[in-house]
Amino acid sequence: MRNLKAIGLLILAIVTGLAAAMYAAGWVAQRGTLASTKVAVAAVDIELGSKINPQMVTLAEWPSASVPDGAFRDVKDLQERVVKVGIQRGDAILERKLSPPGSKGGLSAVIAEGKRAMTVRVNDVVGVAGFALPGTYVDVMVNTQEAVKAGGEPGQISLTVLEHVLVLAVAQEASRDETKPKVVSAVTLELSPEDTEKLDLARSVGTLSLVLRNQLDKQAGTTTGITRAQLLGMRQPAVIKAPPAAVMGAAPAAIVRTRAPAAPRAKTTPAEPIPPVCVEVVRIGTRAMSCF
Repeated sequence: MRNLKAIGLLILAIVTGLAAAMYAAGWVAQRGTLASTKVAVAAVDIELGSKINPQMVTLAEWPSASVPDGAFRDVKDLQERVVKVGIQRGDAILERKLSPPGSKGGLSAVIAEGKRAMTVRVNDVVGVAGFALPGTYVDVMVNTQEAVKAGGEPGQISLTVLEHVLVLAVAQEASRDETKPKVVSAVTLELSPEDTEKLDLARSVGTLSLVLRNQLDKQAGTTTGITRAQLLGMRQPAVIKAPPAAVMGAAPAAIVRTRAPAAPRAKTTPAEPIPPVCVEVVRIGTRAMSCF
């Protein structure tokens, strides 16, 4: 009996082992039939604006069914190409991450087509305490003197002149991998040609400030600026319009004038009449009355 039980267990173990071996062989065969191809990936971390050399790239096996669009299969195709975004080690190098062929290295290769880079001087307050880092978006505000109206006095106004502006670099650094704030003396912004003119004029007429905004918030602001009088709740001077000119064809002019209300004049009553004084004059047989 004992021999039969032992033989039964031995046969069961053999059958189980054969089944496991057959399953493993089928799994290996199935994995071997998956087609793969070699794709160029980053061998080291590549910073934006850098030129690619052979030491930065290696070929790795990639399933043929999931090769991303724009991938490279030959390292020679990447020679002297410039990356416009940072590429981490092991990431596939794609065409959309590279500047056009022939681009030179540096910050100029990072600027988007049709855009310009412009640098403004900042301090720890203007630069949002160092949180305006490469890759973040800011609004640009200017504080200046508002236009002087006729008869009025100049006042201060603060308003937003540019919105959703990309920060390309701070000082001489364009890396977007760090999140630690950096207090620097200059910030380089990516602008359209029209916005560069606005920024150049704004920094010459007033004081600039950068306002950090959410990277996903692209909604335009609806503010029209605020003046010193509006901020402090001061009343605006009254505007008195002059009557139309009597001369034919002359345009009426608006006169801005602040006057104190005129004091009311005291009413005068007419003086009471003084009664006349009369004297009777008697002359030879006649009488006459003289009044004065």
